[in-house]
Amino acid sequence: MEISRFIKENKAQWTELEQLLLQLGKRKNKLQASHLNRFTELYKIASAHLATMQTHKPNDETTLYLNHLVSGAHNAMHKENNKSSTQLKTFFLHYFPSLIQARSMFIGFALLLFVLGGLLGFLSVWKDPLNLHLILPGGMADSIDPSKTADARENLHSPLVSTAIMTNNIRVAVLAFISGVTLGIGTVYLMISNGLLVGALAAVFMQSGKSYVFWAYILPHGIIELTAIFIAGGAGLYMGYRFFVPGPFPRKLRFLESAKESAQLLIGTIPLFIIAGIIEGYITPSTLSLEIKYLIAGITLILLALYYIFGIRVRPEISNPYTR
Repeated sequence: MEISRFIKENKAQWTELEQLLLQLGKRKNKLQASHLNRFTELYKIASAHLATMQTHKPNDETTLYLNHLVSGAHNAMHKENNKSSTQLKTFFLHYFPSLIQARSMFIGFALLLFVLGGLLGFLSVWKDPLNLHLILPGGMADSIDPSKTADARENLHSPLVSTAIMTNNIRVAVLAFISGVTLGIGTVYLMISNGLLVGALAAVFMQSGKSYVFWAYILPHGIIELTAIFIAGGAGLYMGYRFFVPGPFPRKLRFLESAKESAQLLIGTIPLFIIAGIIEGYITPSTLSLEIKYLIAGITLILLALYYIFGIRVRPEISNPYTR
């Protein structure tokens, strides 16, 4: 192995890695995503070069240099990973709850729209059960008709109905956020229409005398799931509001900043949907007594409240001036 040729061919890459390592070591400098990718690539290349040198020239100065360079890059990557983990922890434990608190008016308005839709759906089906077919997605109404099945559990958790409800809720949350670009009009529609669906289902099971069963199979996962939907709805409404009321800032800039903040609210709902999905998959359709299901629903509500209270106790620094 010719050392001088090996160094000549690869020195530029080692120097580039050194420069990125120095930049990463400065607290005031932050590497862009593209630079981080390049840093990782160069780290892997330098590690391979070190392995080659340790095999052929273990005591050479170049081997010592590469060992020092690779060790420094490895430690820097470890620090960055720890920093990312800390930032992620801070986001979900404190920043996300603080965003909820800051935009609680819009989240509350999303809740009111849902309740309004629920009342309309309930009254519509209570007055005329055939209206259920106009409110629910195609084919779903027939699957939950209590007159065809005596077991309400089968109605609520047949594969068709379970899939339709969960898919609909996730779709509503994402669309409620995206609809913020329609100046909030689409978000208003989605909140009301989703409330119509739940209200219509509640009316069907109340008419059949199985309202107690209905809510026992809805609330355990529904409390968390609907909370996530209201947060996403509030995010969409906030985007629309900031377009009309930019304050002292330029309208376009204010709208883009609100869109960024709203996206953070949507990201924060991801764990909520995951938890709700686990409950819906394993607890809701289980053979546990209805009383236990109501108890689980109460526990989820208490845990959500504790999470929110704990999160807002320590408010993180928000460097974005437009979030005020």
